Amino acid sequence: MATQFMRVIEAVANPDDLIAATAAMTDQLGFQYFALTHHVDVVAASGSAIRLHNYPARWADYYDRNALGVSDPVHRASHMTNVGFPWSRISQMIPMTRQDHRVLALGRMQGIGDGFTVPAHVPGEARGSCSFANEAGRPIPHEMLPLAQLAGMFAFEGARRIWSIRGGQQVTLRPMLTDRQRDCVLWVARGKSDWEISLILGVGEETVARHIKQACERYGVNKRTYLVILTLFDGTLTFSDIFRRRYYPFPE
Repeated sequence: MATQFMRVIEAVANPDDLIAATAAMTDQLGFQYFALTHHVDVVAASGSAIRLHNYPARWADYYDRNALGVSDPVHRASHMTNVGFPWSRISQMIPMTRQDHRVLALGRMQGIGDGFTVPAHVPGEARGSCSFANEAGRPIPHEMLPLAQLAGMFAFEGARRIWSIRGGQQVTLRPMLTDRQRDCVLWVARGKSDWEISLILGVGEETVARHIKQACERYGVNKRTYLVILTLFDGTLTFSDIFRRRYYPFPE
């Protein structure tokens, strides 16, 4: 069945075909609803963000008007893992606010009960996911969840391919830092000043400032904070680099 899903998704050429294929796949998995989406304000994104689903129209309209794609607790929980998870585990994955509980309750009132979400994390792109759900009171098919994990991955990758074709996007080269520039940006991310970085790396303070300035130019920004965010976003740096991993600077 997994091979069948993969071949069907590879064959689709437009959003309508992908909706039909994913809906059929969803039914075979024992779910009623699916949602392929980037975790953004889809209204503000004006069609550039992936957003395909067969959720009840009233709930989908409310969800999009209130930009819940950004704050949805299901989406936030998906940022904490690389594997699919049932929604019953969300409170174990993230701190749940009163608003989070309200959003889930509103979804149940509109016919969306329990579900299973497969995260989609691609460096340099907005985070996304593929969710499968059933109406309130209908249990999710736990025996099918391993297959749902694969199906969700195939479906989201199919959406990425179609969105790229539809938007006429070409593969773009991401900014590339030199090893020394990356060293300097890493220590900026760790809260060090240019003077402190110069002592750590054994170079002049002006050299450090120049490396950081050049890194900013490569990313097209003029703020160090934004530079750090973008390097985390595209995988140049990771949180483990900043907080946990022992780091040996690249020699001059």
